[in-house]
Amino acid sequence: MRFSNAFLDEIRDRVSISEVIGKRVTWDRRKTNVSRGDYWACCPFHGEKSPSFHCEDRKGRYHCFGCGVSGDHFRFLTDLDGLSFPEAVQQIADMAGVAMPQPDREAEQREKERTGLVEVMEMATRFFEDQLQTPAGAKARAYLRDRGLTGRTIETFRLGYAPESRNALKEFLAGKGVPKEAIEACGLVVHGPDIPVSYDRFRDRIMFPILSVREKVIAFGGRAMSPDAPAKYLNSNETELFHKGNVLYNHARARKAAQGASRAGQDEKTSGTVIAVEGYMDVIALHQAGIENAVAPLGTALTENQLDLLWKMTPEPVLCFDGDGAGIRAANRAADLALPFIKPERTVRFALLPDGKDPDDLVRHEGRAPFDKVMAGARPLAEMIWNREVQGVSFETPESRAALEARLRQVTGVIADEDVRRHYQQNMRDRLNAFFRPAQRQGGGGFSGNRQGRDGGRGAPQGTPVSSGISDRLARSALVRGAQELPALRESVLALTVVNHPGLLFSDYDEIAIIEYENRDLQRLWSALLGIAGSVGARLERDRLVEELEAAGFDTLLRGLDQQIRNSRLWTATAEAAPEDAREGFLQALALHKRTRALLWQRRELERELAVATEEGDGERVPQILRALQEVQMETVRLENQEAIIEGFGVLSGRVKGPAGK
Repeated sequence: MRFSNAFLDEIRDRVSISEVIGKRVTWDRRKTNVSRGDYWACCPFHGEKSPSFHCEDRKGRYHCFGCGVSGDHFRFLTDLDGLSFPEAVQQIADMAGVAMPQPDREAEQREKERTGLVEVMEMATRFFEDQLQTPAGAKARAYLRDRGLTGRTIETFRLGYAPESRNALKEFLAGKGVPKEAIEACGLVVHGPDIPVSYDRFRDRIMFPILSVREKVIAFGGRAMSPDAPAKYLNSNETELFHKGNVLYNHARARKAAQGASRAGQDEKTSGTVIAVEGYMDVIALHQAGIENAVAPLGTALTENQLDLLWKMTPEPVLCFDGDGAGIRAANRAADLALPFIKPERTVRFALLPDGKDPDDLVRHEGRAPFDKVMAGARPLAEMIWNREVQGVSFETPESRAALEARLRQVTGVIADEDVRRHYQQNMRDRLNAFFRPAQRQGGGGFSGNRQGRDGGRGAPQGTPVSSGISDRLARSALVRGAQELPALRESVLALTVVNHPGLLFSDYDEIAIIEYENRDLQRLWSALLGIAGSVGARLERDRLVEELEAAGFDTLLRGLDQQIRNSRLWTATAEAAPEDAREGFLQALALHKRTRALLWQRRELERELAVATEEGDGERVPQILRALQEVQMETVRLENQEAIIEGFGVLSGRVKGPAGK
């Protein structure tokens, strides 16, 4: 019995490969990283004492570096257990809770017809490629050259040219023996009962083949050469092969690039993720610049199915939009689309380009570095939601503030995952508290809630200096020092205290799980730590946690954190501290960390607003903003005094003589 690719993909997606293999092997605790879906074991196909058998959930594949075996879910069962392929499919389907399809001769016939259509699409692709090199394709070649594309890039993406003729492709395919029904079924001609003679759909256009996840041509996009064409870009119509909302341009190549970057240990915030941009040329230009992990929807807004495809490639894709008004509106629509479906380890980030630029413009004129900088500043989904709701709105009255609170509660209420929804709502409450606190101190007068300024919170206007938001004295102090250092000491205190006292994970989990770190090494450490805690549970002890983290490659970072803490004599973060002192020190450090981040955010937003007001010559707003900035500075000074108490905690109390008290 033949199984459709859609059915096989469905049961593979429902059952991770580690579930299948985990029934037959014991995972090595030192090398396995559960949170990343990365598993190691001794190979079940040959005898060995050290684990060289590797499987990745994200890729759905296994490979042994000792004996060389590799495969997927079904291959593992057929090779190890001697099952037939249908028996292996049955076993995986049972694990997935999916009923086996009944024999369907019509479905088998459709599958056979689909294979024939794919062959026709391949013939059309070669025709367009050849036409690009003819004299008729000279104008198209010049256009691609002016766009900065090299011959190698054109060949890689198999770009072509559809000649300015009503029947050139139709006659070519007919000459190869392709029946008109197949040509019509591929969407290559315009036909219908009211059209006496069918004609080529694509004429005088640069052709972009659209590939399936198995790298077969299933459709085309065509860019008009004539400025008078009614549609600048034209996609294939819906066919048996092609459903526009279920396909991403450059899907297969981007997935390989992202997986390769992850295996090579590159930063998953940039290379190891997948970037969704807006158009074909953006994808191609980025690829030529060395950024091969980009995809694009096909001329429409991102769909739920396309978002699901992104999540199958990476847990945190980056959605990249132009920085103009249309781009921001598209980003907000994408945020609304993603919000109901986010889960732990499944979210999105947003990268907004400089106003008036798209990725193609940016890398073609300025090189890769500016785009990498935009990617490094990609924002979390929560920040996009917050900025949208407060931008351009005044919150001078209690009613308007209550309306904002109700709106945020409504927006985050659509999140289906209960835990993520709870943390989002807490995050929004924290932002609200920080946002309205200055107004409360002013007695409710003179407060403008439009803190985002004209740029919607995306950054200061060009050339506007952005302060760090903390004074020199505070920056040198023991828990906040290192705002310019990586990692910052206050972040090291939080991370190492939990590593040394994992009981905090279970007594204060809600507070711990939502800690946001600026340092990327600590972000990765935190993700791994939470994953280990989730898999081990309340039995987790320090020695095991450290062992697991070291096995995941964090041994150097842990040693550095420990040395940093001991040099600063912050003994409550060390393993020797009593649990009650560690918890008290942690909670006070966390309060300082959260308040410091809120102050930094407030000051930056006020400085942006001040720059806009100064530029516009607004004599009324400038003094108001300066007074608000002064209040933030006063709060910072108050925080410095509070920090002195925190630094003395435990030592002054005399309860415990830790390393700092010797």
